[in-house]
Formats: sequence, C-alpha cells, structure tokens
Amino acid sequence: MELPQTPSFNLTGKRALVAGASSGIGLGCAVALARAGAEVLLAARSADKLQTAVDAMTKAGMAASALTLDVADIPATEAAVAAHGPFDILVNSAGLARHGPALDTTESDFDAVSGLNIKGAYFLTRAVAKGLISAGKPGSLINISSQMAHVGGIDRAVYCATKHAVEGFTKAMAIEWGKQGIRVNTVCPTFIVTPLTQATFDNPERAAWIMDKIKLGRVGEVSDIMGPVVYLASDASALMTGTHLLIDGGWTAD
Repeated sequence: MELPQTPSFNLTGKRALVAGASSGIGLGCAVALARAGAEVLLAARSADKLQTAVDAMTKAGMAASALTLDVADIPATEAAVAAHGPFDILVNSAGLARHGPALDTTESDFDAVSGLNIKGAYFLTRAVAKGLISAGKPGSLINISSQMAHVGGIDRAVYCATKHAVEGFTKAMAIEWGKQGIRVNTVCPTFIVTPLTQATFDNPERAAWIMDKIKLGRVGEVSDIMGPVVYLASDASALMTGTHLLIDGGWTAD
C-alpha cells in the first residue's frame, strides 16, 4: 500500500516580498518565511527600522535584504517590483488605521486609509502577479486583511470598508489568475499585540469589548500569524485560492 504524502511546507528556493516588514505582523511574516527557507526582501517606509530587522535576520542565518518603499506610491512600487522580481510569494502587511466615529471621519483620513489599504494593496498585488505571469511562474499572493473584513467594529467604519474591499479584489484576482497557477488569499487576524494596537488596549472600554468578543480569552500575538502565512505560501495550501484564513480566536463565530 502506498501511503499519501504530506505536502511540503518548505520554501527553499522561493523568493518572497514582504511589505510593511519593519515591525509587528509584517516582520513576523518575514521571519517565518525565511525560517521556512525562502529568500525574503523586506520592504517598508522606515529605512532604519528595516535595516535593523534585516541585520538581526541575517545574523540568525536567514536570507534577508531590505527595500525602502512606500506601498501607497504606486509608480515607485511597480518599478521596485519589476526591478527586484519576480517573487514567488507576496505578503502585504502594509496598512493604516485612523479610528473614530463615522460622523467624525474627515475626507483626508478616508483618502489616506483607503489609499494604502485598498489602492496600495491592489496595485502591489497586481505588480507581483504581472512579474509572475511574464516569467510563466505560479505563485502565492497573500494580503494581511483583518477580522474586520467580515464584521463591523466600533469606530472602524473606514477601516472595515477598506478590509472588506481587500477581500473583494482578492476573490476577483484569484478567479482571473487561477489558470496561471497564481493563488491569491488573505489572512484575517483579530487584535494582535503590536506597538500600533497599544492605544486600543490602553482604553479600558475597548479592551473589555475585545476580550468579550474573543472566545479563546486572549488577544493575538504575532506568532499566531506566522504559521498560517507559511501554510498559505507553501505547497501545503496548493488548492486554496480566493479565500481567507480567520485567525480571530472565535470572534466571528457568533
């Protein structure tokens, strides 16, 4: 009897681009991919923080390099992807949140958040796909979305709108590029402890709301996202496209 073989999670020989990689979830994803064997290009706006992360990774024996990049700058992003690609794997963790009541939303805040979370994510994903199609290669494109792409949230109308949009274009791109072997998926975390979320956790009312919603009784850590990203990047998820992984502690189970 020939037993079935477990698909490989090994990413040796793969090239990955991780945007928003200087800290938090993005850095965690970059480290996870590199530990799985990928050669990782870390991209972010902060050159100093980026280089510090890359230095730490290379010291630990990982294949990592840095690229200073603002994903909201579409021409610069497309030029950088064309120059450094093609990439077998994309993880887009670049994002922005400006929370507040919907009645207080300013046009400038709306434009800034949607410009990065929707427009930037869309054209970054497209740029990596273009490189793969030109090279005749398959690939796995992953956008870090949010549980807020599937529910509403207090003071999060604009943020929710942008993440719902990411889920929409992910499905459409997956349909369009499936024949080329290019998979497009999202990861949807709950609240993850990072410097960017600390202000929310410091608000007792918001902290109570979060803990009431997360059925596992704890907030997320960056490490909770690392395994799912390696899974989506690898052959272990070869039949997954146009969908999402909810890493939400049961938030959306209601």
